[in-house]
Amino acid sequence: MNTTQHRNDTPGCHNQIFFNSAGSSLMPDVALHAMVEYLQNENIVGGYELATNRNTDIQQFYVEVSILLNCNPNNIAFANSATDAYAKALSSIIFKKDDVILTTSDDYVSNQIAFLSLKKRLGIKIIRVAKLANNNLDFVDFENKIKKYKPKLVAVTHIPTNTGLVQNVAQVGELCQKYNILFLLDACQSVGQMVVNVQKIKCDFLTATGRKFLRGPRGTGFLYVSDKVLQLNLEPLFLDLKGAIWTSADTYKPVETGKRFESWEMPHAAIIGFAASLNYLNNIGIENIEEYNQKISTYFRMQLATIQQLQVMDRGLTLSNIITLYPKTISLENIEILLKQHKICYSVATKNNAIIDFESKKIDWSIRFSPHYFNTFEEIDAVIEVLKTI
Repeated sequence: MNTTQHRNDTPGCHNQIFFNSAGSSLMPDVALHAMVEYLQNENIVGGYELATNRNTDIQQFYVEVSILLNCNPNNIAFANSATDAYAKALSSIIFKKDDVILTTSDDYVSNQIAFLSLKKRLGIKIIRVAKLANNNLDFVDFENKIKKYKPKLVAVTHIPTNTGLVQNVAQVGELCQKYNILFLLDACQSVGQMVVNVQKIKCDFLTATGRKFLRGPRGTGFLYVSDKVLQLNLEPLFLDLKGAIWTSADTYKPVETGKRFESWEMPHAAIIGFAASLNYLNNIGIENIEEYNQKISTYFRMQLATIQQLQVMDRGLTLSNIITLYPKTISLENIEILLKQHKICYSVATKNNAIIDFESKKIDWSIRFSPHYFNTFEEIDAVIEVLKTI
């Protein structure tokens, strides 16, 4: 891991300690330059003409995602965000009254709201799997609930936004394959910080955003759809001329690839930038990134554990480099003042983002740090010294 080079390629990490890659990370210079160059040419050539001329470069986005996830480029659709991708995946499943979505207590807030919206509109049921004392999923309960409720969909978030917990999604995939149930995986906090192999996980849908650990521009994301999804002819509720062919006055035919989940209007400059970020990451190697991230997150938690005024809130057998803590002796306002004074970039997780989890922890908020491979151990030491003054 050439951290020095990665920091040189990331100007934003020079004048601050940037620990907010779980929110919106810093793009490498190569992504910014690719976007600016594309926009400058678009201003001269024209949007349609340039998109045609640069089609090979635009298609590289699908190639880079397929390398990262270990799939075929035809299984990938561009999306404006993880939520956009998630909504399109949900809309392709024809839910009826009393159909069951089996999920967890740690699913992302926007996903939970989407489930509740389906419940309100269509009368579906939301069932949540129990957890063990160590905060991991109870797979005995998981399988029993699959047998009892026969869910239309299993939906799990790989890493929740409010905690460093890493859920065992490969075992979820095995259960879904065993009982032939569609499996929707929210991987927006895992893709880019650790290996996510869709062949091993066996998910049918996977959603992710560009702005987090993939270090892409905002307004980008993607949806992975399995061959099974395509063979079942699942399609989003609303298609347009990008996702389908108008075959007669009253008929249409969806395109055969994951691009049936796309819309015609797409931000090609952002896609070019996203492809550059993905290529940058793939050249480093996601295995190398995961190894480095595990080292710095383990070190960070060890150092935080030495500060009595703080409580690290992450629970689980496997933890990511999303690190959440709760100060016992200082208000949210005051700790934010302290962190900003020292140019430490962070984010705040609130109870509204994770009601079930925060009620169990008996807190209303927590500070979230999310270092990445361009961060250093020296930066962690500096943050620890600041936190010791609480």
